[in-house]
Amino acid sequence: MPRPSPAAAHLPINSPLPRPLAAVKERIAMLYPPFPSGLLSKRKKLRRELLASGRDFLDKKIAILGGSTTHDVKDALELFLLDAGIRPAFYESEYNQYWQDAMFPNPELEAFAPDLIYIHTSCRNIARWPALSDAPEAVDALLEEEMERFSAMWDRLAEVYRCPVIQNNFDYPAWRLLGNRDASDIHGRVNFVTRLNLKFAGYAQSHRSFYLNDLNYLSASYGLERWSDSAAWHMYKYACAPAAIPALAFSVAGMIKSLFGKNKKAFALDLDNTLWGGVVGDDGPENLQVGQETPVGQAYSEFQSYLKAHQQLGVILNVISKNDPENALAGLRRPDMTLKEEDFILIKANWEPKSQNLLDMAHTLSLLPESFVFVDDNPAEREIVRQQVPGAAVPDIGQRPEDFIRAIDRMGYFEVTELSGDDAGRTEMYRQNAARSRAEAAFTDYGAYLRSLEMVGEIQPFAPLYFSRIAQLTNKSNQFNLTTRRCTQEEIAAMASDQGYVTLYGKLSDKFGDNGVVSVVAGEWREDRLDVLLWLMSCRVLKRDMELAMLDALAVRCQALGVGKIRGYYYPTAKNGMVREFYGRLGFAKVSEDAAGNTVWDLDLAGYEKRNQVIKVSQ
Repeated sequence: MPRPSPAAAHLPINSPLPRPLAAVKERIAMLYPPFPSGLLSKRKKLRRELLASGRDFLDKKIAILGGSTTHDVKDALELFLLDAGIRPAFYESEYNQYWQDAMFPNPELEAFAPDLIYIHTSCRNIARWPALSDAPEAVDALLEEEMERFSAMWDRLAEVYRCPVIQNNFDYPAWRLLGNRDASDIHGRVNFVTRLNLKFAGYAQSHRSFYLNDLNYLSASYGLERWSDSAAWHMYKYACAPAAIPALAFSVAGMIKSLFGKNKKAFALDLDNTLWGGVVGDDGPENLQVGQETPVGQAYSEFQSYLKAHQQLGVILNVISKNDPENALAGLRRPDMTLKEEDFILIKANWEPKSQNLLDMAHTLSLLPESFVFVDDNPAEREIVRQQVPGAAVPDIGQRPEDFIRAIDRMGYFEVTELSGDDAGRTEMYRQNAARSRAEAAFTDYGAYLRSLEMVGEIQPFAPLYFSRIAQLTNKSNQFNLTTRRCTQEEIAAMASDQGYVTLYGKLSDKFGDNGVVSVVAGEWREDRLDVLLWLMSCRVLKRDMELAMLDALAVRCQALGVGKIRGYYYPTAKNGMVREFYGRLGFAKVSEDAAGNTVWDLDLAGYEKRNQVIKVSQ
């Protein structure tokens, strides 16, 4: 892992920042909560800077079907997506034409072929409300009618466009005819919205690739009185106050970012005055503020509980602390600590620069540095990491422990759109990887080390049980990814059922544990040739010969079909340089290379011999 240059590493924190760093810091201040006023007035400048940032953008087509004016929503959404590394192209419906655009033939939208559809509606789009004279049966019928109007639209979008759909649920109305009774009486609008939102949630639970943007929570968090701007509605048909649009767009962008594999994966956490109050090396572990004895201690314990809960999502916890190791461990071993030593995958307690510790940590865990959220109460340490580890998230958590949770939670670093069994087990997988690293250090013969792992692979055609995980891998794998093609769960299912495709997933386990589904290969059968459209692998199993096992299985499938040649494609990005010569290393012959570095490779299967010697494979 490259180390920072000496000059950059020792840049004084209070000195004027070089212009590129200053521009980045300014963008962070504009594009993350709390959003400043006038964000959209600087949209063009921010857009130019983001497009010129040199990052490797993922191009996506997004259709916005609006029940109100959506132009500013689209503009803000574009900024947040560009900041996340997604370059969007938009289709935007005319004002309040969302239902018509979805339900009737729409050649323009069909030609656009969206990768995702966002339906921006609000309580202003509820067609009919209960009247006080309505019988309970009439109110129930009204509720079903409203739900059927929306569900028919969602069903048709799924049938025609076969892409993820994000739908707002409903904010509460700005006034209550019945006062507090509005929440409990079936005639109340608050009650009606609550029941309708529950029906929307039920649909989301039972339909894949359908997701709810929680407008109800968002408006409450923002403040319903500020959110509900009647003047903005009557003058411009804005569904919410103009000042609330960035918060709305940021929420939707977080969901899109998650769907296309741009979530963070790990915390790197300071200890002193971050996980506990006090400095363990000076105060001693017995004098730290944590636990239930004081209000400050309770705040730190609550923060620890919040972080620990992320393990259920597969987010991994790590420590980077300027401390002697024995002091750091003494603090973590206090009996009233919510987070224990065993909750962390890596604990780096030393006196090296935290930026370098973070880079080393990323290398050890086979993660990109941008996968981390660095949490530290010290603004100087935060600034150094921002400068030295581009892409890593560095939230300004402030100095008060009671503010830490909100400072992180509102950023949406770990937005959940899909939750698979692999997510819940990811912490244990990384712990097993750390054990493998320690075992590797004891061997001088790498082949002997691989054989000592007692690896067992399962390589089979795509199966419904793993469709979600396979789609997730296509959207999250960036380094070992030959074509960087991203797929929805529906596209994976379509490949699996199409006789013109050869598909394989690979699972890998060893004496330390099960890594789950870690590799995916899919190719289109073209007479005597198989064109490989997907070949990717999780970085947690790099250098274990899993790619050889996958090639062996692919060759067997091709030969059984009478296919004599495998053609592979490599499309370079800023992150997949590690596989630039992948096909060459496997014995493929280079067919062509263009000016952009895109390469085509062929492997003749005549006389093919098995490559994998260390993984026992069940096929």
